[in-house]
This record gives sequence, structure tokens and C-alpha cells, in this order.
Amino acid sequence: MILIMADDMGYADLGCYGSEIHTPNLDQLAGDGLQFRSFYNATRCCPSRAALLTGLYPHEAGMGKMVSNAGSTPKPGPYQGFLNEQSVTLAEVLKEAGYKTYMAGKWHVGERPEHWPRQRGFDHYFGLISGASSYFELVEEPRKRQMVHEDELWFPPTENFYMTDAFTDTALSFLEKHNRKEQDKPFFLYLAYTAPHWPLHALEEDIERYDGMYDKGWEHIRRQRYERMQKLGIIDGRHKLSASPTEIPRWESLDNPVAWADRMEVYAAMVDRMDQGIGRIVATLKKQGKLNNTLIVFLSDNGASAENIDGRKLHDPCAKVGRPGSYLAYDEPWANVSNTPYRKYKSWTEEGGIITPFIVHWPDGTHKRQHHQTNAVGHITDIMPTCIDIAGANYPEKFKGHAIKNMRGVSLLPVFKGDTGAERILYWEHFGKWAIRDGDWKLVGGDADGNVRLFNMQDDPVEQHDLSQQEPAMVDKMKRAYDNWAMGVGVED
Repeated sequence: MILIMADDMGYADLGCYGSEIHTPNLDQLAGDGLQFRSFYNATRCCPSRAALLTGLYPHEAGMGKMVSNAGSTPKPGPYQGFLNEQSVTLAEVLKEAGYKTYMAGKWHVGERPEHWPRQRGFDHYFGLISGASSYFELVEEPRKRQMVHEDELWFPPTENFYMTDAFTDTALSFLEKHNRKEQDKPFFLYLAYTAPHWPLHALEEDIERYDGMYDKGWEHIRRQRYERMQKLGIIDGRHKLSASPTEIPRWESLDNPVAWADRMEVYAAMVDRMDQGIGRIVATLKKQGKLNNTLIVFLSDNGASAENIDGRKLHDPCAKVGRPGSYLAYDEPWANVSNTPYRKYKSWTEEGGIITPFIVHWPDGTHKRQHHQTNAVGHITDIMPTCIDIAGANYPEKFKGHAIKNMRGVSLLPVFKGDTGAERILYWEHFGKWAIRDGDWKLVGGDADGNVRLFNMQDDPVEQHDLSQQEPAMVDKMKRAYDNWAMGVGVED
């Protein structure tokens, strides 16, 4: 089993989801596998990673907000900032079932050494313990940029280092060593790329591939993606292109359009490089004769990020965008493109914050269907029970002397085998923003105005028409359900 997670990548950033970015390897996995139209994450990096690893809602695993600082003394509970002892990770469960467990990439669910990956079930680990970093060099204080090999701090070489490639190389070394020494055992690999999370850093050869591609601006690219998504069948006539926020200026009004185009060129190059790495992994599995029998899952931890990081004051204005010394994000205008056709961004509970591309490739285990896309609704908590189901593993009631909470997700194996999926209730909450989806209905709240908005996702999947005034009984029903869930998982008022 291989779980691959991108970081801060929007719904429309892959070729198979409508993008102009060159992602032939992921496109091939989608074409030969199963591509979800409606799959959800948990709004942001830490909560999503906790939900993926445990099958619980983030609050239940101790990650309702963000990771706690390595030097702090967090209060135990839903917001403690590291995985708690009432949760068990997928690596821990599969290890008990005889799997070898490997991880390369971003952890971000526990910064103290006692909470690192090898203490939560992984046999081997290399990656970034914290949340974000230069892809080339150590430019922040080590406490904020902990790279670790096994259980020791690790520092990158001063030359010829690029983080995305380092994670790919490590994953490949795990696969090759496993094939040589552990062929009699199944394996689980969690590959958590930081790409394309800011800062915008890419290799020159990849950036050059996108030279001039974004010179016509964000309105043009967004419209192109929208039209391509319709042709691919990812969206249909119900998906209206949401209006761009008024804060986003018109491209023709910019004083420096070239600088803005450069940012998107680098972002595209970051996604491209990740896809190249995934292609190398697929090629290795194929060479080993394991591709068809290896479950490969790909998703993003949240929607595209509209964050501005100028206040960090880490950018050298003399450095070329994307190269060492630069430290920029692509900001709201391009994030709006990445989330085409949806509204809002990372950390919000509108679709733009929580919907993710989700690709499943497993030729020996999935139903051979005429259409490789599914309308089944999935959630990141489903990954744990799905993998346990496939592995024939047992989810424990107790682990290392601690009672373990029941999983919230459901196995998607029936969907992989051709089922349409069942209606269910899903919940989100992050820093006061919240949502509940019950079948076709979705209620969104948590804005400063205190209002709630109700949408029928069957008729209006882009959340354009608020029906809260027309359907007060549905609002009351869903708000009560959300309040009961929030109380149960420990959401703060």
C-alpha cells in the first residue's frame, strides 16, 4: 500500500482534474484507476494528517487546531497538538498485521521526539517534522524546521538538495530495500510531499517548461480550467463557475503582471516535479512486478492556500522567484485558480477548502468499469478503515494499555469494487469555521457575521445559492446534529 499526499494543492491542479500543469503520471493512475469527484479532507495540514493516520475526526486524535510547539507544554485534549494515546495510527495497525511500514515526507502531527513517526508505528522515516520549509536550504531556526532521519535531526547538504526529490529518493530506497530483503512481507509506504506548499521553490529546468504559460493572467487560466474540467467530466452543468472575490484585481490592472506570472510558473513546476517523482515510483513498482497488486492512493491535505507570507520577512528581493533566497507564496489570486470552480481556500469549510482530488490505482483489486470516475462521497477518515479492510487487519479496542476510540470513517472497498457509496453525515470544524454535510445537504457556519448558509449539493455543488431562509427546518435539524457532534468531540465554543 502507498498513500501519497500533496500539500496545499487545489482541486484543479492536476491534468486529470482540468489543469494545464504537466502531470502525466498521476493522469495515468487516474485513467487506469478510479477518480473521485467528491472526496473531502479535514480543512488544513495538521487536522487532515491526523484524520488520515487515525480514521478519527481531528479533535478526537488531539489535533483540532495545529501542532503544538516542541518547547511548549500543551494541555491534553482535542487541541493538544499531537496524536493522543486514545488513537492508533494506520502504521501501528498494519505493523501488528505483519506489514513493514515506511514514511518519507512531512509529519506535522507531533514535534517532540516522543511523538515522531517511529514512535507511532513506522519502521523507517525520513522527512520534515514541522510544517513548512525552504526546499533548498536551512533558512529558519532549526526548531521550526526539523528534518529527521530515523530518530535523529538531519541537516541538508549545502548544494544539490531539493526537498521533493529527497522524499522521492527516500521512498524509492525503501521500496528497493524492501524488494531485496523483505519480499515475504507486505509493505505500507506513506509519502507526504511538501509540494506545492509555500515557499515557491522549484528547479530551473522545471520552471522553464512553464515560461510564458501564465502571461494571460488568472481570469484566463481559470476559465480554461473550468472548460477543461467540463470536457473531462469532473464537473457538469450544475457546477457554475463561482465569481472571483472582489479583492482579486483584474489582470490588466496590474503594474507587475510578469512577477505574478512568474509565481504561478514556479508553483506549476513544483507540482510537475512531484508528478515526476510519482512516475519514478510507479516505474519501480512495475519493474518489481508489483504495480497491479499495490494499492496507490493520492490526495491533497486541503484546498489551495491563499496565505500571504510577506510578513515572515524571509524573501530576498534580489533573488529570482523560485530559486534559493526567494521566499514567496502565490497568494489568493492564483489559489482561486487552483480551486476552480469552488469558493474559499485552505482552512475554510466551503468546498474550496475541503474538496480534494482523490485517485485510487489498484488494478488487481478494483472493479473494471467503463467510466473511471465516481460520484461516491468519501472523506479522509475513510482511508484508515479502507486500508485495514484490504489488509485484513484488526482495529484494536486497546493498544499499549490505552482504550482506543472507534473509527469514524467507513471502508471504501465497496466503492472500489463498483458500488455507488452510501449517504452519510460528515462534519468539519477548524478555528471556529464549521460545516456538516448530510446526504445532499450542507450547512456552513463560523463566519464573523454569525450566520449559517444552507446548500443543496446535488443541485448547487459550488455553493452559490443559500437556502437557509427557505428551509428553516433543515437548518435546525442540521445545526442540532452539528452541535451534538461538536460536543462529543470536544470542539471549543
